[in-house]
Amino acid sequence: MLAKVMSAAVLGIDAYSVEVEVDIASRGLPFFSTVGLPDAAVKESKERVRAALKNTGFDFPLKQVVVNLAPADIKKEGSAFDLPIAVAMLIGEGVLTQEMVDGYIITGELALDGRVKSVRGALSMAVLGKRSNCRGMILPQENAAEAAVVDPVKVYGVRTLPEVVEFLGGKAALEHLRIDVQNAFETFSLYQEDFSEVRGQEHAKRAIEIAAAGGHNIIMIGPPGSGKTMLARRLPSVLPRMSFDESIETTKIHSIMGLLKQGQPLIATRPFRSPHHTISDAGLIGGGQVPKPGEVSLSHNGVLFLDELPEFKRNVLEALRQPLEDGQVTISRALTSLTYPASLMLVAAMNPCKCQGRGDPQRPCTCTPNQIRQYQSKISGPLLDRIDIHVEVPAVKFNEISSDKAAEPSIAIRDRVVKARTIQYERFINDGIYSNAQMKPRHIRKYCKIDDDSLRLMEMAMNRLGLSARAYSRILKVSRTIADIECSDKIASHHISEAIQYRSLDRKAV
Repeated sequence: MLAKVMSAAVLGIDAYSVEVEVDIASRGLPFFSTVGLPDAAVKESKERVRAALKNTGFDFPLKQVVVNLAPADIKKEGSAFDLPIAVAMLIGEGVLTQEMVDGYIITGELALDGRVKSVRGALSMAVLGKRSNCRGMILPQENAAEAAVVDPVKVYGVRTLPEVVEFLGGKAALEHLRIDVQNAFETFSLYQEDFSEVRGQEHAKRAIEIAAAGGHNIIMIGPPGSGKTMLARRLPSVLPRMSFDESIETTKIHSIMGLLKQGQPLIATRPFRSPHHTISDAGLIGGGQVPKPGEVSLSHNGVLFLDELPEFKRNVLEALRQPLEDGQVTISRALTSLTYPASLMLVAAMNPCKCQGRGDPQRPCTCTPNQIRQYQSKISGPLLDRIDIHVEVPAVKFNEISSDKAAEPSIAIRDRVVKARTIQYERFINDGIYSNAQMKPRHIRKYCKIDDDSLRLMEMAMNRLGLSARAYSRILKVSRTIADIECSDKIASHHISEAIQYRSLDRKAV
C-alpha cells in the first residue's frame, strides 16, 4: 500500500516541500530502504521509527518498506522526517487514512519512547505552509511558538506520537497555538545592557553614536581594560528597533542553526555576535558540504564584534570583504551554491601595540615605532577601507570610575540615532540604500557637498596628517552623519573637523 505525507526541509534559510512516500509490500523477504538522497541521519530514522512505534503500542511492518523523499535530486539532512515517516507507515498499516493526513505539513524527530523532539527551521517551514495554504502544521511542542508567529497558519504542537495519531484520527482535539505577535515583540525586545552603566569614555560613546546613526563600521583602539568590549556590547541597544520583517529574517537564520531559546517565538533584539580570534573562515563566513550560515549571517541586522582584530588569521579577515560590501555572502560547494544575508555593522577592537602599553599611563609602552607600525599593518588596507570610524579608547581615569554621576541611558542615544536614520531614509528613498555608510561615489558627490572653508580644512588635514586617499570619502560620509544627528542640511566645517578625528589608523605617522 502506498501512503503520502507532506513534510518540509530547509535549504539556505528557506524551506521547500518534501513529499514522504512510503510503499509497503507484503511479498518477499522484509527489508527497509530509504531513497531520495538521504544523509546518515535520515537513514538512521529507520531504527528510531521502529523503536518509537514498538514502544507506543503500534506494530512496525515486517514487510518490504520503501521510503522515498521527493524531490529526489536534493540532499536531505537531519532527523525531521522521523514523524512523517512514522505517520505514513501507520497509514500503510490501516491505523490512519490518507484523507486524515492530507493538507497537513508534518515534521519532527522521534525519540525511542515515542516523544517528539524539536527540529531546526520551523519558522521557515511555517512560511512555506502559508504560501502553500496548508490545512495546518503538526510539529514538536518546542517549535510551536516560533512557527505560530506566521499568521494564519494553524500550528499544532505535539509531544508524543500517540498524541499525533489520536489528533489525526479524530479521537482527541488539539487547539492550534495562537501568538500575540505584538506582545511577544515587546516582551523580547528588551536589552540587558545599557550605556548608563558605562563611566567615562565620552569621546568613544560619541563615536559609537555616530556609527549607529550612519550604519558605519567602527574600530576601537585602546589598552586592555579601557572598556572596548563593554562599549561594543551596548551598541545594539542604541540601534533602531527591529522591524517585523527584520525580525522574521533574523529568526529564520537562528532557527535553522538551532539557536532559538525554548519558548522564544522570535528574535526582537538586534543580534550581537563575538567570535573568538581562532575562528576559521568557514566558521565566520559559513561552510560545510551543504553550506550552513556563519557568524556574519548570524549577525544579520545586528553587530559583529571582532575583539583583538590583529590576532585573527589574515585569510579570515579577508573573507569579510564581500559581506561588508554586498550585505550578503555566497558560499559555493560542489553540491550547491547558497546565498545568506549578512547585512551587519562591524565593530572591531585592538590594542594600540603588541606590548599593550601604548596609551596606558600605568604601563609604559616598550614597542619601537617600527614595531607599532608592523602590528597595526596586520589589518589589510582593503579591510580598513571598509571601516569608516577609528576611535582611540584611552584607559579610564579613577575619578570617572568612582563617579556617582549618572551616565546617559541608551534610550536617549537611540532617540537621536532614530532621528538621524529617518533623515537618511527619506534622503535615499529612491536610491536603493538606507544609510550614509552605504553611499557610493555618486551619492557622495550629490549629498556631501562642502563649502570653501571645509574644503580648505580637508586639504590641510590630508597634507599635515598624511591621511590616505581612501580617508577622503570616509570623512565625508561620517561628516554627513554628524550633520544628520544635528538635523543640519549642510555639512559645516565643525562636522568635517570632528570626522577627521576618526581616521587615526590612516595617518602615516604613528
